[in-house]
Amino acid sequence: MSGLHPPRKVLAGRYTIGYREACDIAGSPALVLLHGIGSASGSWVHQLDAFASQFRVVAWDAPGYGESTPLEESAPVAADYARALEAFLDALQIRRCLLVAQSLGALMATALAAKAPERFDGLALISPANGYGRATPSERADKLHARLDAMDRLGPAGLADARAANLLSTEASSEALALVRENMAKLDPAGHAQAARMLAGGSLVDDAARYAGPTLVLCGTADRVTPLAACETVAMAFADHTFVPLPGPGHASYVESPVLVNELIGQFAHRLGLC
Repeated sequence: MSGLHPPRKVLAGRYTIGYREACDIAGSPALVLLHGIGSASGSWVHQLDAFASQFRVVAWDAPGYGESTPLEESAPVAADYARALEAFLDALQIRRCLLVAQSLGALMATALAAKAPERFDGLALISPANGYGRATPSERADKLHARLDAMDRLGPAGLADARAANLLSTEASSEALALVRENMAKLDPAGHAQAARMLAGGSLVDDAARYAGPTLVLCGTADRVTPLAACETVAMAFADHTFVPLPGPGHASYVESPVLVNELIGQFAHRLGLC
C-alpha cells in the first residue's frame, strides 16, 4: 500500500531525508507527519490519501529510517532529531505547518515546537511516547537493553513478525496488520538503535511545558504500548490541550482506524482555521 506514494529524497543541511508527499492543490497549508520507532513514512498512506485535497501532506522518514541518513550522534536526544526536522522543513520550504506525530515521533515534534513554536499551527499527537528520562537509571537501562536485544536476536523481519500485532487491537483488520508489519520489517537496526537510545533518555513532558500552542492528543482505548492514562498525563503537560480517547484501536490507531483519526485531525485543523 505504501507504494502508492513513492519515496523521495531531499538534502536538508547535512542530512539526506526521505519522505513521501501528496498534494492536489498548489499553495495548500502543510500537514507534516512523523512516525514512531517501529515504523516509517509508508505507514501514513491513509493520511496521504485523505488530506491531499486540503493540504500539502508530507510524511518523513526520521534519520536512520527509510531513505534518511542516520544522525551523527550514537546516542542522540530529542533535540538532535528536532534539528534534523527543522532542516527538513526548511529544505521543503515549509515555513509553518500542522504537525502530526505518533509515538516516538511525538518526542521529536514537541522538542522542535518548544524551540520554534512560531513554525506550527498546532500539534496533533497520536499515542505519544513520553520517554524514560524521568525513570531510574536502572529502569532506563533495562528498557533500552530489551529493545536492542530484541532487534539483535530477531532482526527487522523477525521483529515485525513478533511485534507488529502488539501495535494493534485484536479486532484490527488483516490489511492494517500487513501495513504495520511491512514498515517494521524494513527497519535499519542502526537507526532503530539510535531512536531507542533517544527514547530511553527522553522526557516529552519537559518540552511540552515550553510549548503554549494548541495540542490535540489521541489515544486508542486498546493501546498496550502507551495506555490511556499515560497519554492523558502527556496531554496535561501542554497548556492548551485536548485529549480524546479513541474507542477500539491500539497504538497504531492511524493505521487501524484511519477514518476516525482523520476525522479528528480534520476537525482540529478546521478549529485552527486551516480548512
